Amino acid sequence: MAAVASMAAAQLSSTFYDSSCPDVLTTIQTAVQDAVNQEARMGASLLRLHFHDCFGCDGSVLLDDTANFTGEKTAPPNNNSIRGFDVVDTIKSQVEALCPQVVSCADILAVAARDAVVAVIYIYMNDDEELIHFSDRINSDICLQLGGPSWTVQLGRRDATTASFSTASSDLPSPLLSLSGLISAFSNKGLSTTDMVALSGGHTIGQARCVTFRNRIYNENNINPSFATSTQANCPSVAGNGDDTLSPLDVQSPTIFDNFYFQGLVNQTGLLHSDQQLFNGGSTDSLVSTYSTNMAGFFNAFAAAMVNMGNISPLTGSNGEIRINCRTIN
Repeated sequence: MAAVASMAAAQLSSTFYDSSCPDVLTTIQTAVQDAVNQEARMGASLLRLHFHDCFGCDGSVLLDDTANFTGEKTAPPNNNSIRGFDVVDTIKSQVEALCPQVVSCADILAVAARDAVVAVIYIYMNDDEELIHFSDRINSDICLQLGGPSWTVQLGRRDATTASFSTASSDLPSPLLSLSGLISAFSNKGLSTTDMVALSGGHTIGQARCVTFRNRIYNENNINPSFATSTQANCPSVAGNGDDTLSPLDVQSPTIFDNFYFQGLVNQTGLLHSDQQLFNGGSTDSLVSTYSTNMAGFFNAFAAAMVNMGNISPLTGSNGEIRINCRTIN
């Protein structure tokens, strides 16, 4: 299986659409930027959507349920959690107008995730023309919209013609996993522990629902007491009460792609149980410490891990199809 997946990944190319749809990357980038401008949270949503697809990387997460299969959207890791489908629909419509049935939904999602990360950092200048962090800006009137780490997206994936509720339920990492469980879940997909820690850094943007972290903020000991108390204010202890209330995964800079997520782990303010497992006296403590003080190191590792994740079992050649509508098979 690993050899087959590796051969499929080798068929991907960053220049796959250069002749067949030369404007596709610009089209996707513009649409993603527009979506993030309208809602900053959408950057994290598109990144998450790609991650949840890419424990397979075949666009299966985008499929609606049919009479023949129950798809992945309502699987426990995804239900009431993943979003951004309308943005993908908009991009697909624009791309279809340019190049009918040429660009796959899986590739659109891979490129959109990259462009979403690039789109979500805002750096401002102060009166002395010095770059300052968003959270430190005062009286700033010049805004440069700069990105997080970028990477070259390999292209040529094709779209799955089915989806699996059970596979999504079993393969996607749970926020309740231990460190060993996380390492195993990523290893099963051919990703290293370094990949796992770097990809977890994607939690520097985005939010989580109360139901996913309630037990942590009320019952765990490896948590900053002040952080626990402040988070409890928006997440009642009684199940069923406020389950869908959102809290930022990175409380310091929730809409900025930076290394503050790792600083939070060092300070025991990881929101999810699985987050704090990365810095809890185990084998990944040193990586977390490194990334907490070396943003360039984190960016490089994240970019490399995103490429590795994008190479997980793609459909290529004559396998799968190029969907006309990302929500349904042709």
